[in-house]
Amino acid sequence: MAMRDAIGRMGRGGMLVGLVVLTATGSTSAQTEDVTFARDVAPILQRSCQGCHRPGQMGPMSLMTYEDVRPWARAIRSKVVERVMPPWHMDKTVGIQEFQNDTSLSDAEIEVIAGWVDAGAPRGNVADLPPPVDWPDDNVWHMAERYGRAPDLIVSSDPWTQSPQGQDQWWQPVVETGLVEDRWVTGIEVRPSLAGRRVTHHAVVYLQQEEDPGDHEPVVDVPGRGSYLTEFAVGKIGDVFRENTGKLLKAGARLAFDNHYHSVGEEVTSQTDVGIWFHPRGYVPKYRVYASALGVQQAMATLDIPPGKVTTHHAYIPLALPARLENYQPHMHIRGKAMSMEAILPNGQVQMLNHVANFDFNWHVNYVYTDDSAPVLPKGTVIHLTAWHDNTAANRANPDPTQWVGWGQRSFDDMYHAHVNMTYLTDEDYEQIIADRRARRTSND
Repeated sequence: MAMRDAIGRMGRGGMLVGLVVLTATGSTSAQTEDVTFARDVAPILQRSCQGCHRPGQMGPMSLMTYEDVRPWARAIRSKVVERVMPPWHMDKTVGIQEFQNDTSLSDAEIEVIAGWVDAGAPRGNVADLPPPVDWPDDNVWHMAERYGRAPDLIVSSDPWTQSPQGQDQWWQPVVETGLVEDRWVTGIEVRPSLAGRRVTHHAVVYLQQEEDPGDHEPVVDVPGRGSYLTEFAVGKIGDVFRENTGKLLKAGARLAFDNHYHSVGEEVTSQTDVGIWFHPRGYVPKYRVYASALGVQQAMATLDIPPGKVTTHHAYIPLALPARLENYQPHMHIRGKAMSMEAILPNGQVQMLNHVANFDFNWHVNYVYTDDSAPVLPKGTVIHLTAWHDNTAANRANPDPTQWVGWGQRSFDDMYHAHVNMTYLTDEDYEQIIADRRARRTSND
């Protein structure tokens, strides 16, 4: 179960909680007869499951109606109690826990689903069903509703035809944007063609452009490719930038695509479209957002995973300026196990920002901080990434625990880095944001 951006605005209201109590063994108490699908379970499925579990989407079964859901009740119970679904791999015991796009189920929601199944999965009164969600067409720009218009610019990669069988392929065309003036970007969405979504594992988009010497130089994540701009992957379709921020596309900019394709038993032709929404002409946001794959350069130089071992690797990224981190998206491959991101402050204090404890290569979840939870860090802070890889037979996804593994693009190779949008601040802005947050906390106490 997963939720796309199209339902990220929906809240948790209207759900009945507290009816079911999980025992220490994970079973539920007998007080479950009042929990029904119509009143209690359907709202949870709408918010956190139907984005993927509906006809034409990636979920293996539809969860739109009671008739759809009832045959899968026991499997659903198992997945949600084990926190396998919805895919939200953040450790809830440490670090920042406030995110704009949190699709995870609360303990109370898990108890509701478990109790409903244990009570025999009753339908309940159909009059209690919430109104169905008006899901958008599969081939629309999801962010168009947010901005009230279609993208201002669409840049498409050259098409690629993936053969029915064979190894994974990377199609890396460089495409001109056609921009004749500098423009500030407020949102980006990446969309593989409808047919091509079956063969597209992910699509990374890099920005190639000439930078002014006075600008903060964006990190060049992959030599020869450019600076990381955005990506499409299962769990992420693009970026929305906060108020008074944006990414800068300069006149003459080019987009370098890195489309990862895999075979599905038949020939499929695909291309990737990038939809870009601009701020109004003449508007210059206060802050420029820079995207980075933090740690990738150190991973390329040092990643070494012996056979039959669980390994730990570290990357250290210093901040030359105060900065606000806008999101956290860990990236590894099949042997990826966990990744943490810490801040080592100039005074030596270490803050755990976030720890993804159960990384799953099938999902590239982008954890987007709220306005008040986004880490604001002083100049001189060192971002510390710790990545764990499991190259043992205990890793059920491991294709071969006898192989020595190094850095590489293939899924059977491995890597580690964190996709993070970084907003650099002045010293004065940093102090003001810290003071404003302190004042809001005081007023709320």
